[in-house]
Amino acid sequence: MKIGVLGTGMVGEAIATKLVQAGHEVRMGSRTKANETAVAWAKRNGAKASAGTFADAAGFGEVVFNCTKGEYSLEAVRAAGESTLANKVLVDVANPLDFSRGMPPSLLISNTDSLGEQIQRALPSTRVVKALNTVNAYIMVSPSNLPGEHNLFLCGNDTAAKRQVHGILTESFGWKSESIVDLGDITGARATEQYLPLWVRLYGTLGNPNFNVRVVIGPPPKLG
Repeated sequence: MKIGVLGTGMVGEAIATKLVQAGHEVRMGSRTKANETAVAWAKRNGAKASAGTFADAAGFGEVVFNCTKGEYSLEAVRAAGESTLANKVLVDVANPLDFSRGMPPSLLISNTDSLGEQIQRALPSTRVVKALNTVNAYIMVSPSNLPGEHNLFLCGNDTAAKRQVHGILTESFGWKSESIVDLGDITGARATEQYLPLWVRLYGTLGNPNFNVRVVIGPPPKLG
């Protein structure tokens, strides 16, 4: 499969590299065609890796991953092009973190909206799926780096798009099918994005970003 990755940071590089290793052709996109980080990544990863602009990556990919910083994501997907992304699956991995007041970050968007929803509104013909944004890059692409069972969440308006993303998560990244929890439509992005303040607090307490959560389900409560 041909896949576009928007963003050259830690998350974009981890996802793009894993996808190449899984046998996909991947184009990493950034603001400029000659972005040094993207070009260097492509050289390191062989014939199936290439670099270009956001629009180049979006046009190249059958599926596109948004791995840009949340504060710039709307700008990035608009640069990729609404018509270019029409009818394609866009996996939104970004979180709307606000570092303007220092650490810990707060959220730029919360409660009644989410970055995932804003991207879906900006790209009405694109099939946006929110996923992977509740774990760090090390865990995103290799869940077996953590011992035991743990969960990943996804959401989106298009059932077929979620099924396709589910397949990439299991077949290319190694997530167990039963570990992936579908939270419903794209408004579920509010929940996963608003998990980030807890994630940041846990990171500060644990002193280690390599962790995740597990949903444990018991019998239904007895009423009366």
